[in-house]
Amino acid sequence: MKPLFVDTGYLLALELARDQNHTAARQHWRALLDALPPLVTTSYVFDETVTFFNGRGYHAKAVEVGNNLLESPSVRVLQVDEPLFRAGWTLFQQHRDKRYSLTDCVSFAVMRQLGIDAALTFDRHFAQAGFRMLPGQPD
Repeated sequence: MKPLFVDTGYLLALELARDQNHTAARQHWRALLDALPPLVTTSYVFDETVTFFNGRGYHAKAVEVGNNLLESPSVRVLQVDEPLFRAGWTLFQQHRDKRYSLTDCVSFAVMRQLGIDAALTFDRHFAQAGFRMLPGQPD
């Protein structure tokens, strides 16, 4: 089974009932659980996710979500090392016409290196970069 990349927005939508994509993310996640493919994310996405919760005063939720990612046998959290950082930085510099974040560019670099063609995301930047978005376009 081909791996999927997991982006910050998808993780947040799963956890936040008030997120505009919460229902779509939950329905999609429930369907995925029947045959869960390997999931890949990066330490940058991990950082964005736990920092989001902690920065809003939800330290316990940050720890819970972080531990769920780290302890799941289905999730591989890749540490962003120097070569990966440089690959992301190169993409970032090449796309001055886009509003890609450095985290997005590192994610794209990982996906290209690992041959991953789809991401669990609501961020249209992934589609702009040539990847499939699951569950689809954002609300």
